[in-house]
Amino acid sequence: MPAMKSSKLIIKIIAVLFLVICIASGWFVLQLTSFKNSSINLNHEQVFVIAPGSSLNKIAYAMQAEGLIDQPRYLTLLGRWYGHAAKLKVGEFLLTPGMTPLQVLDKIVAGDVLQYSLTVVEGWSFKQMLQAVHSNEKLKHELKGLSAEQIMQKLGKPGEHPEGRFLPETYYFTAGMTDVDFLKRAYEAMQQELQQAWQQRDEGLPYQSAYDALIMASIIEKETAVPSERAEIAGVFVRRLQKNMRLQTDPTVIYGIGESYDGNIRRRDLRRDTAYNTYTRHGLTPTPIALPGVDAIHAALHPAKGDSLYFVSKGNGSHYFSATLKEHIKAVRKYQLKRK
Repeated sequence: MPAMKSSKLIIKIIAVLFLVICIASGWFVLQLTSFKNSSINLNHEQVFVIAPGSSLNKIAYAMQAEGLIDQPRYLTLLGRWYGHAAKLKVGEFLLTPGMTPLQVLDKIVAGDVLQYSLTVVEGWSFKQMLQAVHSNEKLKHELKGLSAEQIMQKLGKPGEHPEGRFLPETYYFTAGMTDVDFLKRAYEAMQQELQQAWQQRDEGLPYQSAYDALIMASIIEKETAVPSERAEIAGVFVRRLQKNMRLQTDPTVIYGIGESYDGNIRRRDLRRDTAYNTYTRHGLTPTPIALPGVDAIHAALHPAKGDSLYFVSKGNGSHYFSATLKEHIKAVRKYQLKRK
């Protein structure tokens, strides 16, 4: 009898323990499910940063420290259950109100990092572009204090003049990208655009290489603010080159003046010979004078047909085009001298 009572007691204890385990397991599953489906503690958008080498456990406790979740162990268990522990990405992640812990993990695993943008503007000089790059807080800076020559060496292009070599457009990147990699992207984008455009160029153009076309495009970019005039401006410059006439364009003179340019071009500036003064020298300038956009490159390689050899600013951003010097002088008197 004592043995039978002992056996029944053991069975009862086991039954109670099993029941307790079932209840505890059920309660835990309910808690974990509730955690998985609940929203993180967030009332507004927030950037959550995951540093290189962060483990799932470290991420969970970092989220707790920022008040995003209350149960970091639950997040760790979820991540392991769904196989996310070995697939976590680093970077900045934008979290929004209403996201669940599992959605946060999915976002991290997918590498859906926050993107930033920097716009390289058409007509900027290399120096202006560098200023924008240097002032961007999301880029990692390795080029500050270096000369233009040293920068081109860092880009793997030693000996190349940097002006005009980078394509103006909006570039997207993640925090921590180096300024070297950013400039490499802009450089390669220009190379690709220029080579493709060069292959589709009109016949009979007075260029020896795609680089000549880049130089011309930069002059066109700086010469007019009216997009519809680019091809016509290109036509004038192409015909002048073909006739061995000097380009005589003010933006090249301004570029040659450099840092001492005060906003005004004087007669002595037009007469002072520099490598970039197209009033004193024939042909194209030795390098581009700005960053030309896609449209300016297209205009340089597909100039408008016609017979105009001169143009003068009307004072409203547009130009008057003339085929003869006599007509040009008349237009200068009308649009320039009249305003003085």
